[in-house]
Amino acid sequence: MIRQLIVSYVLLVAVALTAFTVPVAFTLTAQLRGDTEQSVHREATTMALLLADGDAPARQALARMAEAYADETPGSVEAISSDGTTVAPLPLPSRPDDAAMTRALQDGRSTVDWGSSFVWGPHLVVTVPARSTDDGDRVVGAVRITYATSDLSARLWRIWGFRAVLAVSVLAVAAGLGALAARRLTRPLRQLNEMASRFRDGDLTARSPETGPQETQTLARTLNSGAERLDTLVASQRMFVADASHQLRTPLTALRLSLDNIADGVDDEFVREDVEQATAEVVRMSRLVNGLLVLARAEAKVTAAEPLVLAELVGERLAVWRPAADERGVRIAFGGEVDVRLRVLASPGHLDQVLDNVLSNALEVSPDGGTITIRVEPAQGAHPDEVVLEILDQGPGMSDAEKSRAFDRFWRGQGLTGRSGSGLGLAIAKQLVTDDGGSVTLRDAPAPDGGSSGSGGSGGLCVRISLRPAAPRSGG
Repeated sequence: MIRQLIVSYVLLVAVALTAFTVPVAFTLTAQLRGDTEQSVHREATTMALLLADGDAPARQALARMAEAYADETPGSVEAISSDGTTVAPLPLPSRPDDAAMTRALQDGRSTVDWGSSFVWGPHLVVTVPARSTDDGDRVVGAVRITYATSDLSARLWRIWGFRAVLAVSVLAVAAGLGALAARRLTRPLRQLNEMASRFRDGDLTARSPETGPQETQTLARTLNSGAERLDTLVASQRMFVADASHQLRTPLTALRLSLDNIADGVDDEFVREDVEQATAEVVRMSRLVNGLLVLARAEAKVTAAEPLVLAELVGERLAVWRPAADERGVRIAFGGEVDVRLRVLASPGHLDQVLDNVLSNALEVSPDGGTITIRVEPAQGAHPDEVVLEILDQGPGMSDAEKSRAFDRFWRGQGLTGRSGSGLGLAIAKQLVTDDGGSVTLRDAPAPDGGSSGSGGSGGLCVRISLRPAAPRSGG
């Protein structure tokens, strides 16, 4: 839009310059041509009068005047008598019988030849008849002045060149002023676009200054009002979910304690089984409430991403989960080398929560004696803008239909996690990674023999987490 405004402004100035400058230049060119023709014709007429006088002193004056004219101007003088003889002491013309001389001697008519129909040629030739002073109708000779137009061409170039330089300078100034005016006019639109970009990235607190013309002020005011209302509604929803989740934790904890007390005081095996089943449902509900609370905090997005050393963070989480894995004989290991200097952009606590959720799911579905593999692919080759973290398990995997719904809230699969999970683990992981500019996808893990497990998922599940790489540290 800025470029279009500048082009429009420059075009308007160019049209104005053309409308006012070009006619003036043509007028000056015509005036220069007319003044030169009039001056040369006047000089030729004066010399023709001296030639028509006929006496010796007049002829001597004609010769002196012709010599002075040749010295002072880029022109030369030629004269001829009516009988075709020379006019002493002037030499005989080089072309005494040309059309211009013949017309002057026979018809008594003056001629002006510029040598070209376009502006002028290299010479201006003016031929004037000399009429007798005793008998005004009798032609006694003719005078021809050949005037070189090189000086006129130089003056013409100066006239047009000055106006061309002036036009270019004015257009350059117009382009500069147009750029300033265009940026000033489009600044409210850029501010609105910046607000829309922040809004798209999830920053519901983004607002646009109400500046510029009345139309953009009205638009900014409308968008700000809508954004404020939307922010209020979303904040109220998040607050409700967080408060409800927090308030439910206390009665659930009390209910679990009551069930534990009942189980301790009951001897009937059937009643004890019912109490244990109720306790399991309370535990699952507690996990669900805790997941809702974590999800509400994740959607709030109150922190900014910062560089984190990926190897250290993954190592810390593995150290936390290894004891639980060792109890079932499950091995957690890195697949390949990990660059200890590799850093990614993530909000504090986000990636920790993501790894906890994914490792928890992987541990629940892994068979006893199985292996959970962690792989890291640095940013390189066809993916220079992402660092990939993969967690592979050897559980039952997921079908394509299950993968398409795995990130839905409260959805639980048919595997082990479907019986004890809350259905929020992967949803929370995706929300946290997306907030930091990454992505989470599910794939079939390779089979133990190195081949593909196929769509049936018999080789386990691969959780692929794409993260933004941080800029390398400077200074070594």
